[in-house]
Amino acid sequence: MYDTIIVGAGTAGLTAAIYLRRASKKVLVFEAKSYGGQIINASIIDNYPAEPHISGFDFATKLYNQAKELGSEIRFEKVVNIEDGDIKKVITEKDTYECKTIILATGSDNRKLGLEDEDKLIGKGISYCATCDGNFYKNKVVAVAGGGNSAIEDALYLSNLASKVYVIHRRDEFRAEDKLLNELKEKNNVEFILNSNVTKLNSNDLLESIELTDKDGNKKVINLDGLFIAVGRIPENENFASIVNLNENGYVIATEDCNTNVPGIFVAGDNRTKTVRQLVTAASDGAVAASEAIKYINKNKL
Repeated sequence: MYDTIIVGAGTAGLTAAIYLRRASKKVLVFEAKSYGGQIINASIIDNYPAEPHISGFDFATKLYNQAKELGSEIRFEKVVNIEDGDIKKVITEKDTYECKTIILATGSDNRKLGLEDEDKLIGKGISYCATCDGNFYKNKVVAVAGGGNSAIEDALYLSNLASKVYVIHRRDEFRAEDKLLNELKEKNNVEFILNSNVTKLNSNDLLESIELTDKDGNKKVINLDGLFIAVGRIPENENFASIVNLNENGYVIATEDCNTNVPGIFVAGDNRTKTVRQLVTAASDGAVAASEAIKYINKNKL
């Protein structure tokens, strides 16, 4: 019997494990892939307090080792279901485990364009986070693919750093708010390319150019240094939809104290409803969710 089972060994999940172990709780962490989550693919992290110029791999490894050294049990098994009750159950592809509380920290995945070499070029010209990586493209040429608020906000942010920003959208109308669009249209270094899709990535180890195809099938190539993809995210919550409430986009509905609609089940990180999804907020969620789990266990004398 575990005090808390954490689903996901990213920044939120491992931070939660650290806080729970410091409170002497018995903790089991499940991870379906590799520890660290999305951040492990980042070549350099420059926006995490007190850890400038650290690689995503080094950051994730330090966090993983810290959780292990404190006594967290970490297993690389895929969780396929959870069950509520006085004693909660976490079901993996291998076995069923019992616990008093659960923290869902599965994160979310970037929705990709599905192009050849897209994964290979992450950190080498392809990025899904302008605030994370924009600083590497000062005075360079970049493009943003997408038409929602996130894409326009990314373009606005990049317009203050890059020499040129292309905004590429597959339609001729945007889903983004008019206020954001109007602000972006006032930028002298921003060019809109509408009714077009990115159909090819051209590289020689680093991204060098992209091919665009418009609605009539016409193609053209744009030389650039970076492509920021902002076509949405996919929260990894489908296995828990029958237990916790999800919003229309698949995110776990949660309060700022990381409580879900089910007492004793908490959520932390990018898979919950929130406005800012950054490394530092994932760590914050992990600390909050762990604190709430500790209070729940102690209050109910479990």
